[in-house]
Amino acid sequence: MTSEAMPAGTTALITGATAGIGAEFARQLAEQGHSVVLVARDAARLKATAEQLERRYGVRAEVLAADLADDAGVAAVVGRLTDPARPVEILVNNAGIGLLRSFEENDIAEEAGHLKLHVETAMKLTHAALRGMLSRHSGRIINVASVAAFVPRGSYSAAKSWLVSFCRWANLAYAKQGVNVTAVCPGFTHTEFHDRMGMDKTVTPRWMWLQAERVVREGLADNARGKAVSIPTKRYKVLTAAARILPDRLVAGPPRRAK
Repeated sequence: MTSEAMPAGTTALITGATAGIGAEFARQLAEQGHSVVLVARDAARLKATAEQLERRYGVRAEVLAADLADDAGVAAVVGRLTDPARPVEILVNNAGIGLLRSFEENDIAEEAGHLKLHVETAMKLTHAALRGMLSRHSGRIINVASVAAFVPRGSYSAAKSWLVSFCRWANLAYAKQGVNVTAVCPGFTHTEFHDRMGMDKTVTPRWMWLQAERVVREGLADNARGKAVSIPTKRYKVLTAAARILPDRLVAGPPRRAK
């Protein structure tokens, strides 16, 4: 791939597409002229989002209601990604959840589901999309990770660290065949994510919060340039660089607290 964006008119599939970073990926890709396939659990919200994108940008917006924590939901999305009659040229794996309590306080089923969604589901969807992209010698894959991948913050950090490592390898392996793979690593971002967790957002300093628009804009640009890892904003680039050399106790970040 070159540093140019994917031509307009191609199709992008975005998971977790009705809120937050996922919704912003859908909006910016539609604004660029791409048809979109929106994946999320809430069918009514999917339909409303699709209608808004079609009306505003004049693109085709397809909806696929699927729970990606469920095997049947994953299979449905895999089926869409592997349909040779309707190729997907851009995949954004964004769906994710957070666990507010610490590891030992969570039920192990919660932890297993959390790991499955962030790692196994992203891996399966990437694998499903990749073969068609390689056969066409063109494609873009974005896995939404987190700056948490670079600091010790429980099983969430561990899962996101896997995504970053995977994307670094995959981009190295497939970029020369026309497929760019990027881990986009936002910091704290104003979305529904933390509200759904029930987290008290006032614990985190105001300067650490980002807007989804900037996260997505920089992530798409870095992916188009062929970067394996995208860390939006200079402040988080500095923080992640510092995390590599400072003691773990200094870089773990503010504790999570319920509202």
